[in-house]
Amino acid sequence: MTDPQLTLIAVLLDRSGSMEAIKSDTEGGFDAFVREQRTQPGEARVTLAQFDTEYEVVYANRPIADVPPLVLQPRGGTALLDGIGRLVTDVGAELAGQAEAERPGHVIVVVMTDGYENSSREWTLEAVRAVIERQERDYSWDFVFLGANIDAVAVGQGLGFAADRSLTYAATDGGVASAMESTTSYVSRRRAAPVAASVPGFSDADRAGAARGGRR
Repeated sequence: MTDPQLTLIAVLLDRSGSMEAIKSDTEGGFDAFVREQRTQPGEARVTLAQFDTEYEVVYANRPIADVPPLVLQPRGGTALLDGIGRLVTDVGAELAGQAEAERPGHVIVVVMTDGYENSSREWTLEAVRAVIERQERDYSWDFVFLGANIDAVAVGQGLGFAADRSLTYAATDGGVASAMESTTSYVSRRRAAPVAASVPGFSDADRAGAARGGRR
């Protein structure tokens, strides 16, 4: 049996060139998310990967108390499919190498991007959908998709993310902050619930606040 008091939060962050416009807002929103998760009951660890036309693991399976402030350096294109595929398979392989009792009961994957796929070379849409479906079905992973400058619900569903866990946000200070606040609330609910329990996703108020670029 996995550890129901342990959560792994695996974040995939777009660092393509267009993220320059919301660089500081994204850094602040991510740091606020981490601060709030530190206050929640139970133990949490964080994996952070960033992608543009390349993929980089910034840190893996780090205790949340030791997570440093985010430093985002936008560049390159948006290899979204490659980023998702790499993160999910890397995390899955790492957890497979652990004893079952040491594995987190909750695995929550958060993907944050501000544009459409435009430069993946290794992963297809069908392969990404399949790997997400497998991790949800076989291991009860949760997947959250946050998108600016796109219809995140439509794009997220196309990738295999549930509609109620996909959120469109305005590429503004208020939009980023609102999206991260809503994500903080969802992740906190997920961590507090039994592993197999159903947890409500984003609300209409979450969507309105993130889309209009204002705090709720």
